[in-house]
Amino acid sequence: MKFTRHVPVILVLFSLTLGGCGKKEAAAPDGPRPVVKIRFQTDWFPQAEHGGFYQALAKGFYREAGLDVEIVPGGPGVTVAQKMMAGVADIGMSRSDDVAVFVQTGLPLMLIGVTMQHDPQAILMHEENALSSFEQLQGKSIMAVPGSSWIDYLKARYKIEFSIIPSNYGIGQFMADKKFIQQCFITNEPYYVRKNGAKPKTLLIADSGFDPYRVYMSTSRFIRERPEAIRAFVAASTRGWDDFMNGDPSPAFKLIGERNDKMPLEFLQYSHRSLAENKLISGHSERGEKLGQLTKKRLQEQVDTLVQLKLLPAPMPLEKFVAFEFIPPGLSD
Repeated sequence: MKFTRHVPVILVLFSLTLGGCGKKEAAAPDGPRPVVKIRFQTDWFPQAEHGGFYQALAKGFYREAGLDVEIVPGGPGVTVAQKMMAGVADIGMSRSDDVAVFVQTGLPLMLIGVTMQHDPQAILMHEENALSSFEQLQGKSIMAVPGSSWIDYLKARYKIEFSIIPSNYGIGQFMADKKFIQQCFITNEPYYVRKNGAKPKTLLIADSGFDPYRVYMSTSRFIRERPEAIRAFVAASTRGWDDFMNGDPSPAFKLIGERNDKMPLEFLQYSHRSLAENKLISGHSERGEKLGQLTKKRLQEQVDTLVQLKLLPAPMPLEKFVAFEFIPPGLSD
């Protein structure tokens, strides 16, 4: 599982032509609607955390919306923003705090839709570890992605210090040491820890107060040239996520399994249950949260946090990095 991180982006990429943006949609008063090609860059290999997109593809929701969507898998070393700046992708996965930072550094990117109400990133420990709160991370070593925003947040919020061991995206060291602590996805690594005979426990980072959305973004140019295609993509993707979480997820499971042979059905089912049990996609209804929702109040709180952490040099208007017009009706305030 790849963890979102802030990666320095070479601004010289601005000089590259954003290939694949194509021409504006031609009007077609008669006959079938024209099919628009969209290359969608994910942040990792095919997995259940991308399930709504694969459900929309497998069940033809994109095609019904007049789109020919190619889901381009990520992997180690893949930086979605750079792929988009190089014209390799039209739409890509990210996190709301990352999009704000990208835009502040000058990248022409905009948040256009929401995948998860809450981030699945968590702190992974053995059940035998006495640690049970974020405050108790004081003085510990954690294997994580250096530069992750949540690291700065936990240190500032809880007035603690801990050291970072650069992540190798595996659990080998964790399995060998009952005191080892590492970053994980709550939907992923705990499954493998149990499969290998250990008992995991986790602290969901979203519960600390650092709670960005998992989102998808596009370039300013693609938004300008293909606004109706973006609107159709967001609507079809939201429909895909609803169907994946509240209907039969097997079409997505089948497609993911075909494209990633390291995704057995048992694991996909575990990840799907974890997404549901932790309300990562749907959010908490008692708080008024909904699947696909994006609220200005919560986004503003995230911007304020980034300013306090000095990850943004100054406050920025939400409209500078969020295209609210693409959020489906009733899911934005």
